[in-house]
Amino acid sequence: MKALSFVGINQKEVLDKEKPTVQKSTDAVVKLVKTTICGTDLHIMAGHTPEVPEGLTIGHEGIGIVEEVGSGISNFKVGDKVLISCITSCGKCHYCKKGLYAHCEDGGWILGHLIDGTQAEYVRIPHADNSLHHVPKGMDDDSLVMLSDILPTGLEIGVIAGQVEPGCTVAIIGAGPIGMAALLTAQFYSPAKIIMVDIDDNRLEMSKKFGATHTVNSKNAEEAIKEIFAITDDLGVDVAMEAVGYPQTFDICQKILAPGGRLANIGVHGKSVELHLEDLWIKNISISAGLVSTNTTPMLLKTVESGKIAPNELVTHHYHFNDMLEAYKTFENASENKALKLIIDFE
Repeated sequence: MKALSFVGINQKEVLDKEKPTVQKSTDAVVKLVKTTICGTDLHIMAGHTPEVPEGLTIGHEGIGIVEEVGSGISNFKVGDKVLISCITSCGKCHYCKKGLYAHCEDGGWILGHLIDGTQAEYVRIPHADNSLHHVPKGMDDDSLVMLSDILPTGLEIGVIAGQVEPGCTVAIIGAGPIGMAALLTAQFYSPAKIIMVDIDDNRLEMSKKFGATHTVNSKNAEEAIKEIFAITDDLGVDVAMEAVGYPQTFDICQKILAPGGRLANIGVHGKSVELHLEDLWIKNISISAGLVSTNTTPMLLKTVESGKIAPNELVTHHYHFNDMLEAYKTFENASENKALKLIIDFE
């Protein structure tokens, strides 16, 4: 089978690999129908996650058809159409019992990170009973792919961790796919203002379509901070979400918090940041960071099925898997290509 693989820092290649098979009774093998490229994949390519071995198949999102199941699988059968969770959960360990699937002792974020992932024609899913979801009939395929990772990540690590509540003021730093997912799901809680902050005017304009009440271009960070304070009557924001993973964007977040505010870090950081506790200690703020557990995926499936949100609108480009390297070029140069989320089709 063909598989997009990490072969060294800033190097990727479509390799011929053996089709995966069931290795344990709790495994399933899924034939991919659609996948996508995540910003985390770019972090891997840049060498920010050195634990990723060379030759590993990248990708942790997608939908497909069950091709093979282990003897211990009871929730799925061959031929079922499924949503692949970016997080693998055994459902039995200490952390899974707490709903913290991100830290499953025999799973967590392993797809496209520690074991071969979904940017391939087939993928092996460990603990499939807990790591796959049945697809509601008639549901849009592109929307489903957004539920593998970005929708639950935006909701759990941004909105819920940031304690978004009715009437509050939210700033989301980074109008990429994760930031837009946080924007969509923040509206479940009726904040009064949602300020989208980015250096890409095209993405800022798109964010208005998805519900942003204000937009701020942050090419000049100090001017952007002043503008955010002007929007908030010099109070600052109740919730600042960092959705990029750079020291500069984290710095904006810590400087715009109102007293009692919450900084929810969603971005994947490859470098350390400077935390200004000398300014923050007295402001009664809280900071959260973490990896998605996808425990909200069943709820999000119902929400998307009902039409309350339409995450397929985040998709700007479609490519066939045969053009995977071209798709990466588009995503790596998202600004000039006006790209947000790409769908990779296998059929």
